[in-house]
Amino acid sequence: MTRRRFLTIVAAAAAIRPARAATPPREWRGRALGAEARIVLLGADGIAARRLFRRIEGELARIERHFSLYAASSLTRLNRTGRLAFPAPDVLALFDLAGKVHAATDGAFDPTVQPLWRALAEGRDPAPARGLIGWRNVQVAPEEIRLARPGMALTFNGIAQGFATDRVAELVRAAGFGNVLIDIGEIAGLGRRGDGAPWAAAIALADGTEVARTGLSNVALAVSSSGGTRIGPGGHLGHIIDARGSPARWRLAAVTAPSAALADGLSTAFCLMDREAIAAALKQFPGARLAALV
Repeated sequence: MTRRRFLTIVAAAAAIRPARAATPPREWRGRALGAEARIVLLGADGIAARRLFRRIEGELARIERHFSLYAASSLTRLNRTGRLAFPAPDVLALFDLAGKVHAATDGAFDPTVQPLWRALAEGRDPAPARGLIGWRNVQVAPEEIRLARPGMALTFNGIAQGFATDRVAELVRAAGFGNVLIDIGEIAGLGRRGDGAPWAAAIALADGTEVARTGLSNVALAVSSSGGTRIGPGGHLGHIIDARGSPARWRLAAVTAPSAALADGLSTAFCLMDREAIAAALKQFPGARLAALV
């Protein structure tokens, strides 16, 4: 389990305290995009819950086939060949959102950072990798996504878990369920808990120190920590790397938003930005709020 994943599990720990009900909560646990995942469903009988959970497993597998950085996926194919013909609608949607977050954060969120991340993680000279960075060199069209420079590579680790959370939320709503907790690296609270209160989330640092609390009712929460996972020889670097060359400014950033993918991308970027820049970025996304900054 990565330290970053530990943060989101801590954030979800206070979420379930349902009142006594005729139909008990139904819970699913599994893995998605390399992390542990959990879904708590209220108001469903056992048969309906099992049927929905099977559909969720299929949806998560489909998203893995698009955005996994390590298993065979649309993303690994793009990174290997520099092009992806006729990308799926979900792939185009995530590229579109990534571009918007990149622009709003003045480049702090940049999926093209992957070659630099690998060089630093492996203790290699980062200078050659810096020449491969730049979202402007990602060409996106319905017919093809192309990386303009040989050697470029992308990572969506700062946004894909949120995207998976959003897709599962859509599936759950379409099935007619309105009171659900979804934790797929980022958290979405749909409706309310069994006692009628909003889902409650405690936001904590990796050492367990609580820094904030927030209620979640039809809103998503994403938590990012620059030092949540350590990389490089001796683990001397935080895993959130600024492609522009600046060090991380904050130990933790937490964002709530109507979309988990948006909250995910913004929280990742906010670890690297000053308060003025964060405030300017938030103004471009109605409904997005800063929940914690430490």
